[in-house]
Amino acid sequence: MEESSIFDRMINHLRSSCKYYTGYPKDLGPSRVINFVSEREFVQLLHEGRPVVVAFTIRSNQTKHLDKILEEAAVEFHPNVKFLRVECPKYPGFCMTRQQKEYPFVEIFHSPAQAANQGRVADPNVTKYSVKVLPFNYDLSAYGFREFFKRHGMLSSDPKQ
Repeated sequence: MEESSIFDRMINHLRSSCKYYTGYPKDLGPSRVINFVSEREFVQLLHEGRPVVVAFTIRSNQTKHLDKILEEAAVEFHPNVKFLRVECPKYPGFCMTRQQKEYPFVEIFHSPAQAANQGRVADPNVTKYSVKVLPFNYDLSAYGFREFFKRHGMLSSDPKQ
């Protein structure tokens, strides 16, 4: 059996020990990015009380790159932040409510709290919630998400770490 070179051993060591190694292939395990199915599921995600990163996409080469970034970030911030991908051609009504003209774009939905003033509600079983929506304008990377969460005071990692 042939002995591995110093370079191979060094790369193997980096892959096993360094959390931020950017080489390929990466073994991220099963996808942690949730595909949008309905507004009801989206609301259920918001009720969990964690930030939800929503990527509004259309199929293109730029979206393929965004998908890889979302996968990496979803693995890093799981379970404290949820990542959701919306394919706008499939759900145009949900995407049009965001009133953006350029795709893909990312928004972060945070801090669902029951609205203080319920106002006039036709159905007494309906509860209104207040959700903070922040446009994501940082670097599209796990690092960019981490800095964004820090700046806006969102808990994105385990406090034990």
